[in-house]
This record gives sequence, C-alpha cells and structure tokens, in this order.
Amino acid sequence: MTESIIIIDFGSQVTKLIARRIREFGVFSQIVPFDKVTRKLLSNNSVKGIILSGGPKSVHEKNSPKIDDYIYELEIPILGICYGLQLIAKQFGGKIIPSTDREFGKTKIKLTKKSPLLENVLFPNKPVQVWMSHSDKISVIPDSFEKIASSDNCEFAAIQNQKKKIYCVQFHPEVIHTIGGKKILKNFIRNICVCSAKWNMKFFKKKIIEDIKMQVGKDKVICGLSGGVDSTVTATLIHKAIKNNLVCVFVDTGFMRSGERKQIQELFNKNFQIKLKVIDSSKIFFEKLKGVKDPEIKRKIIGKEFIKIFENFALQQKNIKYLAQGTLYPDVIESKSKIGNTNVIIKSHHNVGGLPKKMKLKLLEPLKELFKDEVRELGRKLNIPKTFTNRHPFPGPGLAIRLLGEVNQKDISILRNADKIFIQLIKDEGLYDEIWQAFCVLLPVKTVGVMGDKRTYEKICILRAVTSLDGMTAEAYKFKNHFLEKCASEIVNKVPGINRVCYDYTSKPPGTIEYE
Repeated sequence: MTESIIIIDFGSQVTKLIARRIREFGVFSQIVPFDKVTRKLLSNNSVKGIILSGGPKSVHEKNSPKIDDYIYELEIPILGICYGLQLIAKQFGGKIIPSTDREFGKTKIKLTKKSPLLENVLFPNKPVQVWMSHSDKISVIPDSFEKIASSDNCEFAAIQNQKKKIYCVQFHPEVIHTIGGKKILKNFIRNICVCSAKWNMKFFKKKIIEDIKMQVGKDKVICGLSGGVDSTVTATLIHKAIKNNLVCVFVDTGFMRSGERKQIQELFNKNFQIKLKVIDSSKIFFEKLKGVKDPEIKRKIIGKEFIKIFENFALQQKNIKYLAQGTLYPDVIESKSKIGNTNVIIKSHHNVGGLPKKMKLKLLEPLKELFKDEVRELGRKLNIPKTFTNRHPFPGPGLAIRLLGEVNQKDISILRNADKIFIQLIKDEGLYDEIWQAFCVLLPVKTVGVMGDKRTYEKICILRAVTSLDGMTAEAYKFKNHFLEKCASEIVNKVPGINRVCYDYTSKPPGTIEYE
C-alpha cells in the first residue's frame, strides 16, 4: 500500500501547494476538507503524517473550523501551518490573541531552539526569510510545547511537542517565498514521518489513463482544445485511453493571439493522430460581449457560449457523452474554494465558475488535481513535443480578459498587435523559456502624448511577465531596462492606438497574474 500524507484543509488558497511539494518528495498526498475527516481515514496504516493547513478564519470566530482531539492520540506525526498552528495551540490550552502588528508577506525569523523540523534551514543568529499571512498569534504557549523560532512581531513563529511529534509554524513553508520552505516540509516528511520515495508521475500517468477508461467506457468524448499544454496533455491522455472515440474541437473566439489558429492546426496535425475540428465562432462571441465590462460576467458569458458550441457539435455526432477540459487545480480553487459552508471566489475561470449549472454533456477533467508544472512533467512522460509543453499559459477567454472593459474588434486588434511584438522580442532575446507567462494588457484609459509634433490621445498598454512554479504564487520577471525601453518604443511606433507603455512589477499575491 502506498504511503500517504493527509492534509486537512481549512480553506487556505495555497493548501494544494502543500500536496504538490510532498509529491515532489515522491510521497502520495491527499487533501481532505476539515469537515470530511474521519477516524477510519486517519487510522489507515498507510497514513504516515497529518498536516493542518492555513485558512482565512480566526480560531475565535463562531463556527470556526475545528478537528476532533482524537487525532492527537493516534501517534501520527502532525504539522500545523498558520491556522493549523493556532488551532493546535488553542486545543492544547494555549492562548491566541489578535496581533497588533499583523504580518502579511516576507518576514525574517530566527531559531530559538534546535528542532528536527528546522534542521539545516535555521541556524543560531542567522535570520531567514519566510512568508507570513496572519492577523492572530500565540500569546501564551501550551505547557507541553516549546518555542523553536520567532520573528520581531511574532514570538512563537514555530513551536514543537517532540514527545507527541507535533510541530507547528506560523508561516507558510509551502510557498516559494519562504527560504528553505521545501526543506522544512522534507524534514517533516522524510525525517519525522519517515516516508520513503515511491510515488511519481509515471505512476500517476498510468492511474489517470485507467481512470478515464473506467469512467468513459465505450462512450465518445469531445475535448475543448486550445493548443496549450493543458488541453494537449488532456487530449493525449484521453486518446491513449479510448483511441478514436475522442474528437478535439478548437473554437476560434476571435480573441486568439496573432496567427494562433493556423499555428495550432499545423502543430496538432503534424504531431498527433487525433481528430481535430475547427469552428469559427468569433462573430457570436463579439455579439455576446457587446457592452459587457464586468470581468466576472465576461467569463461566465464566454464559458456558457463554449458549452453551447460543444453541445451543438455533439448533437451532430453519435454517442458523445463527455466534454473534456484541461482544467487545473488553480482554476478550481480560484473559482470555487470552500471553507465549511462559505465559498471564497477570487475569479470565475470560464471552464469552472463560468460553466452553466445544467449541461447536456458530462465533464471529464483528468488534470483537475494537478498544477501547471506537474502537467508539463506529465506531458514529457507522454512524449509530447516541447512546442506544446513549454508554451506559456493562455486563458480560455483569450484577449477578451486582457482588454479591460468593453470588448470590441478594434481594441482587440490593437492588443493583438502589441502582444505579438512583446512576445517576439522576448523570444528574440532568448528569454521565453525563463518566463512562466508574458502578455500585454490594454487599459480603458487614454493619455495625452506627442508624436510627430502632434498631440495624441491614445490608450495605455501594460506589459506583464512573471516567473512561477505552480501559478499560485508569482514574481514579476526582472527585465533589463534597455529591453523594456525597446518594447515600449516598438509598440508605440508600430501599434496605432497606443501612446504609452508601462511594466507591471506586482507579485501574486497580492495581485493575480491575469488582470480579469
């Protein structure tokens, strides 16, 4: 039986990162909502450790998430993160109070006592950067625990009870901003839980293909293809499972990047033996979005229109019962994260929160538990060419959510031309593979400029480029000044309608990668 780590979820937006980090160590992990945890689940001999995630609630709130005390008597190592730390401290008799100096973002912590959790990460008199996100903190430590790390505003940044093998941190080791965060998790998984490394993507690939065979049977599937890595990996997995019972459908919304439709057709037909149907629906999408400015409404309209097109296509065929999508876990948690009975929505992705409530086709989403980098790895295991696996993410709604405000053909054309220049300059500099995602945004704002001794009054173009591992956190790519100057000059000179170019240095969080 495969060794596993159970992650009890209290609603943190980065809980899935914990699971992803653990898989990197070759150990299977399973996320379970706090209200779905059972004694039977945790008593399974394969469970080698338990992690309590962070969350948006305060332990003082009425109906705040809780767990039964019996888990502390199972003799299974436990790691509490953020809210998990506060809950453990409270249940063991400690005191939690609102922090007068809240910490959100990068903070320095220092070691106060040696611990197997922080081994080879924290050293005496050498503060290390971590990622904090809390407004409560421990004021009185439980009697059975000891302090192992602190920050200027948080005395008990990490505590432990070695006898019970319970370790707690106020910060988030799962995010890349915590220096040595992966090592902390690895210390817990390998040294404290004593897990071996037997789980990998090859194992996962076989499982997904078998799951698709079991779920679909002899029915037929249509796959919404965008040409990106997510939908391409989805299509390849399904084709391996059901062969010719799959047909891919590429919908040209009119919001694609320059030359993308032709490029995708040529790449797909050259590299895969999978049926591909191209449908031009650009006129319909422009009509549906006329006068619409709200991004949530945009996404929902686009999502519903996609489904109509797929359902109409399915009616023309025989025995098509499923619609396959390249939905990833970040899409799911940003669209409909849930803590107890409360939904926490950041934005409705067109393929999740934008879907209609009633559909004639059943959904098939084999990648919905994976992050982008895991999908790329899976793509390599499937021998998919780098042309697909290394492509930057491109949202299903396309340029429609990079054109802020009302969508129209003129501004989409302006944005498309600017985007083409920006991406080509990135490729010319050999930077494309260093960047997670790069694109242009057109603002619904005009500014005064001077071109050819004449006054101009045109729109602002924002350049956005980020580095990331998983899409849940991201940092702005640090271009050299001369490159940004070149981009601004090229776009302003070659794209009528733009007279000002800016670069976005915002990280995620607090921003998101896309603007809408």
